[in-house]
Amino acid sequence: MSPEPLALSMFGLLLLGLFMGHPLAFVLGGTAVLGAVLAGKTMVLGIVINRVFGDVLDNYTLIAIPLFVLMARFLSDSGVTDRMFEALRLLLSRVRGGLALAVVFISILLAATTGIIGASITVMGVMALRPMLKYGYAPTLTTGVIAASGCLGILIPPSIMLILMASYSPLSVGELFAGSMIPGVLLGLAYALYVYVISVLRPDLAPAVEPDEHIGRGPLLRMLAFEAVPPLVLIFGILGSLLAGIATATEASAIGAALALLIVIMRGRFKLSTFYGAMIETGRTSAMILFIVLGATAFTGVFNITGGLRATQEIIRSLEMEPWMLLTMMMVIVFILGAFLDWTGIVLLSFPIFLPIVEEMEVSLLWFVVLMAVVLQTSFLTPPFGYALFYLRSIAPKEVRTGHIIRGVLPFIAIIVLMCILVALFPPLVTWLPSALYG
Repeated sequence: MSPEPLALSMFGLLLLGLFMGHPLAFVLGGTAVLGAVLAGKTMVLGIVINRVFGDVLDNYTLIAIPLFVLMARFLSDSGVTDRMFEALRLLLSRVRGGLALAVVFISILLAATTGIIGASITVMGVMALRPMLKYGYAPTLTTGVIAASGCLGILIPPSIMLILMASYSPLSVGELFAGSMIPGVLLGLAYALYVYVISVLRPDLAPAVEPDEHIGRGPLLRMLAFEAVPPLVLIFGILGSLLAGIATATEASAIGAALALLIVIMRGRFKLSTFYGAMIETGRTSAMILFIVLGATAFTGVFNITGGLRATQEIIRSLEMEPWMLLTMMMVIVFILGAFLDWTGIVLLSFPIFLPIVEEMEVSLLWFVVLMAVVLQTSFLTPPFGYALFYLRSIAPKEVRTGHIIRGVLPFIAIIVLMCILVALFPPLVTWLPSALYG
């Protein structure tokens, strides 16, 4: 089979397997085997196995993934965010939409300490969902702000997605962390601005807190400052050591896991049962991510060796578009794929095709990868396979319908698109901090 029909056949098999409900990792690996058979080159599977061992199992940077997952679980067990949320909720009680604003600000802090979407959404959902509904917040605003804010963890460092992106690109983890810092924080602030504006324009969506809930600002500020110390130490320990060049990404992840465990012990929350549970959950989550990496490596290996990768790149080059139109088309493809694939599969499938073309256009690779990271925020929110929708659905009460959740995230998807346009128009939002740190 020639490369062009092979490329179409492999992507068709991939979509067919996903729509049949099979796990992504096995669909990718199975499609790789079928692609080798269709191409009549089953001998390439041996080369792919060697590539898996060389590119994945020997990849030192990927060790950071299980360590950051473990850190996120330790931080969740410490209970730090519970009291922080309560203090921030009461502190913002006089502000219209204060409860939703508290969700956004705590989610930004969680994003800078965990980088695990499931953990952030679950924690915020358990803490904020029922109180917001109790105070009369609209189910659409409630679910939308929790789901969207919880997804900031894949953009704000330390992010597992950015680590994986660095592993499959010429960029370093430090560069990507620095480049995504400003867009990630700006996106969180854009969520907060939207929440405040919609709360003022539509008071029925976010009623004011009852007066008897108000407590003196002094005690609340002291409580908030005290509870904010552990996560801030964690943030400076990870990002400070990494951005200052003291530690690599893997070493910084080990520092984060150790600091998170220390926080659990200092707060008197350490138990052997929870420690064991953290280890089991870390192993399960890490295995899921790395199985997808293995499957995607096999897929792209067969796709490349049999000529499908080169044929796809030539098709894109033959379009003779202006660079900005070609980049826009790439982002639209990533957005559409986000409705059907998770970010791991999208990164591993698109990077081998897109990055060489972007380099040929002499476009900043750092800017392109961070822009793609911003677009991938939508992959957690867009139906039918948005993971954030499923996470929130699993913990939402019966009166919150799936339709509420889907309608709730739509304005935040629009905000992400606007942020993509902003990053595209002003590349220094991405490139300034890495240039200042690394030259």
